[in-house]
Amino acid sequence: MQVNYKERITIEPGKRSGKPCIRNMRITVYDILSWLASGMSHAEILDDFPDLEEADIFAALHFAADRENKVIRHAT
Repeated sequence: MQVNYKERITIEPGKRSGKPCIRNMRITVYDILSWLASGMSHAEILDDFPDLEEADIFAALHFAADRENKVIRHAT
């Protein structure tokens, strides 16, 4: 699924200590990545958190990949 994470990821200094969140919610990119890393499927995450959309999961993945890419390019 192609998604523009910049339309879904928000960062607010007063919310969750300024961590990247999904659509102004209190669910962070880290939360989603942790759930995926623990083995939860997209369907399980969406079932547990009905305010999330599948595009939010992909946005979190794209955000993390882009951030990792920037870290690697900056380090070289």
